[in-house]
Amino acid sequence: MVETPKGEEYWRWPEDSWVNPDIEWRKGELITAGVDVGSVSTQAVIMVDGELYAYGNTRTGSDSPDSARKGMNMALEKTDLKIENLDYCIGTGYGRVNVPMAQQSITEISCHARGANFMYGPEVRTVMDMGGQDCKAIHIDGTGKVLNFMMNDKCAAGTGRGMEVFADLIRVPVWEIGPRSFQIRKEPPMISSTCVVFAKSEVIGLLEAGIPENEIIAAYCSAMAHRIMELLNRLGVKERFVITGGIAKNVGVVKRLEKELGIETADPVWYKKEYRDRGYPFDTQIAGAIGAALFGQTLLRMGKASSVRKA
Repeated sequence: MVETPKGEEYWRWPEDSWVNPDIEWRKGELITAGVDVGSVSTQAVIMVDGELYAYGNTRTGSDSPDSARKGMNMALEKTDLKIENLDYCIGTGYGRVNVPMAQQSITEISCHARGANFMYGPEVRTVMDMGGQDCKAIHIDGTGKVLNFMMNDKCAAGTGRGMEVFADLIRVPVWEIGPRSFQIRKEPPMISSTCVVFAKSEVIGLLEAGIPENEIIAAYCSAMAHRIMELLNRLGVKERFVITGGIAKNVGVVKRLEKELGIETADPVWYKKEYRDRGYPFDTQIAGAIGAALFGQTLLRMGKASSVRKA
């Protein structure tokens, strides 16, 4: 059995936070927040008049309220903004009803749809949210409204958690798996099982047989892409097509999925060239929290919610 050396956490993506230096929150009319407490990670986003101001991305712990607080604190820590300055906050994700600073909750499907519309533009029609414990294929209209959706079976195969298990098993940091999956002479046959338990046994067998690590990584990424492809085929893919969630960071899965689909994922509209040139980060995991914050702004502007700002 392959074991992870003590102290090593190959499965863990680095936590991060960011503040947009181009925005002065005090000049904003409406400051809204979204907190997405997912099964694996938690994101908190703060928006000022519908523009991304700050976010925090952390690991979800055993306590949803604590995870929500940690995510929000990460988003706020490099600013002088306080929770009391927020006009409205909406919780989403698996832990959405346990977000202590939220005034209400909205499902992650609706929030990822709205967030994808913001990040990738109104032409997006299909969103693939590849999360920690499940995958969701979503059809949306030009405003980010959900028209139809389909979820995978309740299994870690094809999800972020499955990839984390794999990373620990082969002792390769999860953020290296995508690039390394292309450092091969030719594309190997994909891992045959889509079940994480059986896939682990198959991977162990390949390691013991002396198969190069990068070939095993490529085989696993191919299997994940194919699993996701099966879900998309059931719903149907309408262009433009985008991917949100943690697995969207794995180029090994994304590129193989694009090849199977015959469609390239759309470039983000929000992440314009000047942001890239200035080194601003782009995180596919914050789509749900962005959507939640945007819903908060809409509710306030439509008079369906009242500001809770205390200062």
